[in-house]
Amino acid sequence: MDDLPPVGLGTMGIDDPDAVAAAIDAGYRHLDTASIYENEAVVGAGIERAETPREELFVATKLWVDDLAGERVRPATEAALERLGLDAVDLLYAHRPRGDYDPTETLPAMDAVVDDGLAARVGVSNFLPGDLELVRQHLDAPLFANQIEHHPYWVEAETVRDAREHDYALVGYSPLANGDVFDDEVLAAVASERGASVAQVAVAWCLERADAVIPKASSLAHQRDNLGAADLELTADELARIDAIERENEVFPE
Repeated sequence: MDDLPPVGLGTMGIDDPDAVAAAIDAGYRHLDTASIYENEAVVGAGIERAETPREELFVATKLWVDDLAGERVRPATEAALERLGLDAVDLLYAHRPRGDYDPTETLPAMDAVVDDGLAARVGVSNFLPGDLELVRQHLDAPLFANQIEHHPYWVEAETVRDAREHDYALVGYSPLANGDVFDDEVLAAVASERGASVAQVAVAWCLERADAVIPKASSLAHQRDNLGAADLELTADELARIDAIERENEVFPE
């Protein structure tokens, strides 16, 4: 997990290659996209326009649920790579455990994609502990990561524990809770006390439990702001204050 940059760029909704290129040139080395976002070509164009060499980037994409049947995994991966303009991705996720997903067929097909050099690692997204137990039964390659919704208003404690017990990376998406964090008095107070932004506090809080976080940002100012969270270490008291926020809000329910 040492090669997984802690603050990545979530690209859902980004439709400008220059925004991706600007993020890379600002210091992002972890880029996350998905076939369902319909912007893999945008991300690929951004990678091509950036000054940073491809080998310095960690690029992840996800196969949507209608491409998770065993016979669909390889052609869907090849199509994603063609859109990205890449020979391989660093991480290939199964996006959700539903639709055509069948652990007995999907996971061996993802193993084959790794064996053939189209992806360096296998990950899953939105998988719960029961789903993950089946992954361990049917995936030969080490599970590299599980990507889940993760922010101060939504913590999947059992899923976090599973990641720690079984030593795979936890990647948090929507750390800003679709913008809700900006209206939170506790987060605002901590940000003011630390001379940081609310976004930085929220992302830094997420990084206390996750190995990486992928906030979406299309403007360079917001990209730089989010990236700065990697250097913000919250105190035990600050973490406890944020933990005590009494609110649950899942932005992307199943």
